[in-house]
Order: sequence, then C-alpha cells, then structure tokens
Amino acid sequence: MFIKRRRFLAQSSLATAGTLLVPKFLQAAANPLYKGAAEPERILIVIQLSGGNDGLNTVIPVRNDIYYKSRPGIGIEASKAAVIHADAGLHPALTAFQKMYDNGELAILNKVGYPNPDRSHFRSMDIWHSASNSNDYWNSGWLGRYLDHACKGCDMPTQVLELDDMLSLALKGEQHKGIATQDPARLFTTSNAPYFKKLAAQYQEHHEHEPVADYLYKTLADTIQSAESIFKAAKTGASNSIYPNTGLGKNLKTIGSLIAGGMNTSVYYVSLGSFDTHVNQAGQQQRLLSELNGAVEAFVADMKKQNRFQDVLLMTFSEFGRRVAQNASGGTDHGAASNMFFVSGSLKEKGLLNGMPDLQQLINGDVPFEVDFRQVLATVLQQWLKTDPLPILKQPFSPLSFV
Repeated sequence: MFIKRRRFLAQSSLATAGTLLVPKFLQAAANPLYKGAAEPERILIVIQLSGGNDGLNTVIPVRNDIYYKSRPGIGIEASKAAVIHADAGLHPALTAFQKMYDNGELAILNKVGYPNPDRSHFRSMDIWHSASNSNDYWNSGWLGRYLDHACKGCDMPTQVLELDDMLSLALKGEQHKGIATQDPARLFTTSNAPYFKKLAAQYQEHHEHEPVADYLYKTLADTIQSAESIFKAAKTGASNSIYPNTGLGKNLKTIGSLIAGGMNTSVYYVSLGSFDTHVNQAGQQQRLLSELNGAVEAFVADMKKQNRFQDVLLMTFSEFGRRVAQNASGGTDHGAASNMFFVSGSLKEKGLLNGMPDLQQLINGDVPFEVDFRQVLATVLQQWLKTDPLPILKQPFSPLSFV
C-alpha cells in the first residue's frame, strides 16, 4: 500500500522542518550525481574558517609598531613569523603556506569584507553564504544559485558537495541544493537500508501528485542514486596518500579520493573552527592553523601526485576578522575585514595581491574592508568556474585577475 503523506512524515524520520534527513547527515539532494558524467576540468575547494579568524595574527604586519602596541600579549614577534615579505609574515603554524608562497602556489588577499559589516557570527556568515547586501535577507546561497544556473537546460548539472553533517546555506539554491555528507560509505549504507529502498520503490510505482510527499519521495530516490555515485567514486579513487588524522585532514582526504575516482563535482565545501578566540587566543589559533596547515599540505601533495594541482583552486574565508586591539582576556573580539588565501597550480598572480592593512585608518577599532568579498566570488565564478556571475550574485562586480 502506498504510504500517505501523514504516515510518511510521522514514521520515516525523514522530514524535519521541510528538510530531508536520512538521518540528519544526509541532506536534500534535488538532483542526482549523474553516472558517467565527465569529471570537471576545474575544481573549487572552499574552506570556511568558522568563528571569525584573526587575520592580523594570520598574515602578520611584522614592521608595524601599532600592531605590537595594540597587542602586547598576543602579537607575534617578527622573529617567530614565517617570513614571506619585508612587511609581512605568516603565523608560525603555517610553514607549508610559507613554502607554497615561495613556490608561487599561494596568493593572499588582504582587507576583504563588505559594506556596513555585522559583528554577529550568524548574520555575517549568512551574508557571506548568500552574497547579499548586509541589509538584505536571502534564503539561497551563492553556490546553490551557481548550481541552479549551471543546471539550466542541461541533462548533467554541475554538482556541489559539502563534507559535513548539515548542508550550509551557501549550497542551497532556489531550485536545487547540494549534498552534505561526511562519510560516503555511511551515506551509501544508510540510504540503501531496506526501509528507504522500499520507500523509493513505492515512489517509482505510485505517483500521488501531492506536493510535499511527492517532493520527499523524489528527494529520497535521488539521494539513493547520489549516494551510490559518491560511494563508488570514493572507493575507486581511495588514496594511499598520507593525510593528518584530523577532522580537516580526513575531509580533504575524502575529497582527494573523490577527485581521483572521477567524481563530476566542481565545488567541494569544508569547514574548520571555531576561531572565536575571545579568550586565550594564542593556543586555540595555533591548534587550528596547524590543522589547516597539515591538511592543506597533504592535499596539495596528493593533487600533485594525481597531476591535478593545476585544475584545483583552494580558497579560505572567515565571516569576519577580529578587533585590532587585544582584550583583557588574552584574546580578540569580533571585527570586520580579514584576509583570504588562494592555493593553486594555476595562479596568474601570486604572493600578496594587495597591501597590508593601514592600522592608522581604523573604523571603530576595526580594519575596514577595501575589497568586497563578492568581487572575489565574481572572480572565482567567471575566471575559474567559467560561468556568468551576474545571475548568481544579482549585481555586477568587476573580477580580479589572480586566476
């Protein structure tokens, strides 16, 4: 007997607040990852530094007296920084980034933010995810709308995949959504459990045309197909490359395996955090940047081994930076503009793409933005993913030229 909407919602544990859960780690997949699709020519890896990473202690103005006077307890001495420039050094944990800088494989963009910044984690992250103005509230994300745009009129839409238990707003489009999973094997096993397979079969045999139930059944069927494709790619491309045994290390290893397995995913999304360092910043940032450093170093080595490093662009961002002055608890509070890293074997411009922050020209104690982050997104969409950014960002931004 075909399961009606009420029974489906009550018994399956698949629907909560309109989002499909199988269980919570399996997020809505409005389109399957199509079998046999050609692997993407270029791949974007987005690493979200959640919590507001302190940009000034990440890319350090080693010759700026204001920096050291503002941070008598947490300022990083020039002699300890990983030197990349006469005026700049990297956090001591970022030794692999220093090597990539020297090899022409790293670009750094300073003073990135947006007008009328918001110091709320949730609101600022929503702004970054949606690419909206700070006074606008959008329910879709820039990568989700990229998926919408790429899907128009095509049988094999370009896909986006998040290595996490929950799907971020950034990957939710107006028509389509990306997929979130941290473990391809677990996703495959769970989605192929007899109960869910039976539900999917019933959807194929019966069609009620009841909008909510119809959507849920279709999503389930698509998810089962997607899970199989992801699992097969991960298994086929299983890497023997050595990665750190950290959360980010495991996630980037999974991405490396999917790339090696010929997955047709163009965008992978991962997060690292929390960088919300109000108290005792030194130790927490050291630990997190060490995790970032080790995982990215292993991933770059894997991509070079696969001869794909020239096809991959890795970019980092955080929802905001921190205040210039340290607080009374050995930390820093929510600020405004910060920096972004770009790692690739195909950078057209390398090193420091713009100047260090002018600490004599602060706004309410914060580094003001000079580069709108949506200009960066426009650059990545147009120059790297080869798609028109205007329908995605909904307003024009002049692209930069680092890719």
